[in-house]
Amino acid sequence: MRLWIAVAAGTVLVGAPLAAQALRVIGATAAGNPVLVETRSVLRKGTLVNAIVRVKFAKAVRAPGGDWWSSRTRLTFDCTKRQVKVLENWYYGDTTWKRVASRSAPGLPGFGTVMGGSMTSVAYDALCARQ
Repeated sequence: MRLWIAVAAGTVLVGAPLAAQALRVIGATAAGNPVLVETRSVLRKGTLVNAIVRVKFAKAVRAPGGDWWSSRTRLTFDCTKRQVKVLENWYYGDTTWKRVASRSAPGLPGFGTVMGGSMTSVAYDALCARQ
């Protein structure tokens, strides 16, 4: 009986789907797109903050291969320099982050400037406010 409970509990806990991630709305872009952060992805190490940020687009973004309705970005902020390093991007053909339309990851990611009004600006303001 105990073995069965342990196996059942392990099955439930392994590999939480994207939709099950705890999301918190942190603001909106200049275009009015809501910006959310996966709360369990936030990791602070000195002046650096790692996080996964999501955006639901108010209007579809036209792209080769189909429209994009939402995005998910894994990034690192340097809070003292107001810089961001994008590690990975996913664009989705739906607003539920289930149908991946495009995925990209720079070969050698580097830090760049956080641009005002963008998703990175909204996330920077929310995640680096404590620094």
